[in-house]
Amino acid sequence: MTFQTSRQTAARSMDAWNWLAVPTLTCLMLTLLFALPIRVFGLVPPEPVFLMVPAFVWAVIRPSILPPIVLMVSGLLIDILWGAPLGLWGFSLLFGYAGVLASRSFASGQGQSMNWVWYAITCLIVELTAYLVTLIDVQAAPSIVGAFWQWAVTAALYPFAHQLIERFEDADVRFK
Repeated sequence: MTFQTSRQTAARSMDAWNWLAVPTLTCLMLTLLFALPIRVFGLVPPEPVFLMVPAFVWAVIRPSILPPIVLMVSGLLIDILWGAPLGLWGFSLLFGYAGVLASRSFASGQGQSMNWVWYAITCLIVELTAYLVTLIDVQAAPSIVGAFWQWAVTAALYPFAHQLIERFEDADVRFK
């Protein structure tokens, strides 16, 4: 008889709590933390779109009906926190999720560096969508420099997406 630690069991579990709730709550908590009015050398750090990590992973590993609902609700919470038009980030994240789903068949199974490029392109699509929706809504161009830094910092979060992909590939019987 072998015993597994709770960490090993949690890593192998594909229940809704580990699959949807934990990544979503983690991303929302990080978003709240980064939204605090803290200045470093007089500069406000960029606010990465932490929800890009689970949005990308959910579309790559196990597309289903629940992730889009979670993305929309979480996007609405981010809109309220950041003062964005309601639906901006939910729509933008869903647009990126759909892009990953559409390209999933020929992009899955690539190496880590190609997946990082795929993730960065998805981040670019999400950021451009948010930028264009904001442009249309406000009828003024948001800061391109600010949007670039938000994209760059969000794209740099790929190692967390890769870690999540590996974690859930191990748990999903379809990959064994």
